[in-house]
Amino acid sequence: MIPKRFILVAGTFLLSLLLYVDRTCISTAKDAVTRDLGLSNEQWSWVLASFAFGYALFQTPGGALADRLGGRVVLTAVVTVWSIFTGLTAAAWNLGSLLVVRFLFGVGEAGAFPGMARVVYSWIPVQERGLVKGINFSGSRIGAALAMPGIAWLIQQLGWKQSFVVLMVVGFAWALVWWLWFRDEPAEHRGIAKAELDYILAHRQEGRLPSRPETSERTWRLGSRRSLNLWLMMVQYFGSNFTFFFSLTWLYPYVKSKYHLAAVDAGLYAMLPLLGGAVGNIFSGWLVDALYRSGRSSLSRKLPAIAGFALAALGMLMSVEQVSVGGAVFWLTVAIFGADMTLSPSWSFCIDIGGRHAGAVSGTMNMAGNLGAAITALAFAYLPETSRGNVAFFYTAAALSGVAVVCWLLANSARKMEVTT
Repeated sequence: MIPKRFILVAGTFLLSLLLYVDRTCISTAKDAVTRDLGLSNEQWSWVLASFAFGYALFQTPGGALADRLGGRVVLTAVVTVWSIFTGLTAAAWNLGSLLVVRFLFGVGEAGAFPGMARVVYSWIPVQERGLVKGINFSGSRIGAALAMPGIAWLIQQLGWKQSFVVLMVVGFAWALVWWLWFRDEPAEHRGIAKAELDYILAHRQEGRLPSRPETSERTWRLGSRRSLNLWLMMVQYFGSNFTFFFSLTWLYPYVKSKYHLAAVDAGLYAMLPLLGGAVGNIFSGWLVDALYRSGRSSLSRKLPAIAGFALAALGMLMSVEQVSVGGAVFWLTVAIFGADMTLSPSWSFCIDIGGRHAGAVSGTMNMAGNLGAAITALAFAYLPETSRGNVAFFYTAAALSGVAVVCWLLANSARKMEVTT
């Protein structure tokens, strides 16, 4: 019989895939939407940023709700809400209405990954969490990659408005199945085998194997300036999202315009960095767990993240120097592979220090990261261009990756957090 936690991971993988299909479809629909609503590139950047601001600002509340109410209620609710606003995107008639709908769409999506973090704490043994987080985030990248050519094709067949309605219905279906199947605690699931339940309960300690006692640990409070770990995670995740969000927002129109590509061809090129990100997530998740099981608990978080940020900086710098679409996309794939290597260690680190409050802690980190995403949407449109293109944007992304490396050198997963409510 398939272990129930494996089915759970499949469900959250599909959730992550859907999350990013719905998020990325607006970028693929850029030409059609801007033409119908008469929007400029600068106005479009605010449409992209409005989602990211809504998503960022409600990360911590979304995570706190998941800690308090559980992943069953919260994930069902957030998927239902964001699906409603996905469909309502088709009803936008001008810039103002589109900004409101996309902001509320971001609010709806905000509780998804913090909710999944709380689910992972309850259901997944600590030595499996790195790979599980990698699998979950790979779903988001695969979803975004499929959306690039897939949504471009769907828009050609149905139009952009009908495409958003189709995605709304798919979201409703996932929410219904999740509500019927999932339970917040494995002990509450009728179909779970006793051996699996005992294994989960014996191995879900807060960030360490049972043989490693939690002694001489320092306690840090969420919201205090002494919460060095959390501040470091917020800064480094800002840098990670600044690089990655480019692949969700401007990459498709960037390669389509700069290299004069047809819509579906641009989608095929734009999906390659996202597939690289999926591979980066899986590889990093495997590496996190392998290092952890070997007894290198601190290194299991630091090494994948530092290596990932180094690759992200290299890829962004090299992509600027390329004159062909193939070369540019290759180095962007290296950059997104690297940026996505940072996700599994980042979320595993937050689960380590947050424990039962993993939703709130990881949500706060994700809030900072998505403020970086919002700035990405604006920076690509507003940073000065040269004859070589958007050089300032790519250099800024590389510099932020360098700062993130310093953050990881200073981080220490042995410092737990005490979250006050």
